[in-house]
Amino acid sequence: MATMRAVDIKGGKGGIDALFINDQTPRPNIDHAKALVKIKAFGLNRMDLLQREGKYPVPPQAPATLGVEFSGTIEELASESESGFKKGDAVFGLAYGGAYAEYIAVSTHMLVHKPDELSWEEAAGIPETWITALQAMYMIGEFSQGKTILWHAGASGVSIAGQQLSVGNGAAAVFATTRSDEKCDFCVKQLGATAAYNTTTTDWAAEVLKATDGKGVDIIVDYIGPETFAADLRAAAKDARIVNLAALSGPKLKESSEAPDFSAFVRKRLRYEGSSLRSRDEDYQGRLRNHLVDHALEKFKKGEFKVHIEKVFPWTEIQDAQRLMESNQTKGKIICTI
Repeated sequence: MATMRAVDIKGGKGGIDALFINDQTPRPNIDHAKALVKIKAFGLNRMDLLQREGKYPVPPQAPATLGVEFSGTIEELASESESGFKKGDAVFGLAYGGAYAEYIAVSTHMLVHKPDELSWEEAAGIPETWITALQAMYMIGEFSQGKTILWHAGASGVSIAGQQLSVGNGAAAVFATTRSDEKCDFCVKQLGATAAYNTTTTDWAAEVLKATDGKGVDIIVDYIGPETFAADLRAAAKDARIVNLAALSGPKLKESSEAPDFSAFVRKRLRYEGSSLRSRDEDYQGRLRNHLVDHALEKFKKGEFKVHIEKVFPWTEIQDAQRLMESNQTKGKIICTI
């Protein structure tokens, strides 16, 4: 059996110190529409930390190895692969898992040809965050040119992508929230947000209403959950879509939090919808891949969209890379190179 090197976890789950490079990991086989890709770089995501600890619901088709986004070159193609790909192509893509490794087996429906204008590191930082942002904007939030949108956790990977997508695709106004003035400045000056609000010092919902002449915003993308729920209802416009992607403030409403006004659902005809990406089937993820190509790829080539990278590590320093992610001090992607 062919083997490869891959990041593994001693005991199957544990702390950062449990991560190590296992040089006896079975190399994946391909079938149907899959390609075998030799990985050049991979991106870190917060789900990786949860999966390492055994706290993330991993899809049944995912390998045990961490990682969902990568860049590299095609080594082999199965018989049902998309016709646009060939051996040797430089690609980047999204997978159900397995990216912290030398090789990955992935559906060609989730691969994109890497433009020459992008480095391997930049390409590896695109798939998870940019596709998640596109899903929240278009497939859930029903974004169209001229709408207003707000991105919570404005310096997170998904919101960095989302603000650029919103500006680049014709939003009337783009707002963001963060927990520091420095990150607010980053959203406005580097990403093009109309305004950004520090949630620790500002009633951001009141500021959004003031900035929109009392109308509120058409789309809110929320990862915080209970802590922002009531303010989301205040800041939302009529017929708004609130897209919830995580609950970083915990799974339950707290007594100390602002009490939500549930009449807003009826008065404003609101839709509050939760969503995920990794659990979606291949067809759904393939449609999102097409959104990425349609709405972002040319702008990456022209330099209008930028992959903001916080730091690049050699993959042998995966423990340090995950420690940096766990610190919550970043304003961009953490990338590992092989």
